[in-house]
Amino acid sequence: MNIYIGNLHFKMDEEELRQLFEAYGEVSSAKIIIDKATGRSKGFGFVEMPNDADASNALTSLDGKEVNGRALKATEARERKEGEMPPRRDFRSGGGNSGGYERKSGGYNDRPRSNYGRE
Repeated sequence: MNIYIGNLHFKMDEEELRQLFEAYGEVSSAKIIIDKATGRSKGFGFVEMPNDADASNALTSLDGKEVNGRALKATEARERKEGEMPPRRDFRSGGGNSGGYERKSGGYNDRPRSNYGRE
């Protein structure tokens, strides 16, 4: 079973991740995903366990468990379909309270653009 493990401490390495899961059974692989630009952990990874019963036990035991001050998120990883890309966020739209271009509060920027306060 392939397991997604999220909310990892950014200084955790693959050996520590492997040891965390080996307490529940054999681990085939443990991989932490690294940001290509910075070379730092992205805070999530994958663990492969050949025995599904051991993997299920690890999932239930580790999901929500605090490790290095962070509550882990452990779920069964789902396979990507061929050509499937992860969803991308459109930062140009400025959605939510993330500092977008439009204000809904009636501020100065909500005036009509043609006059800019001139009569």
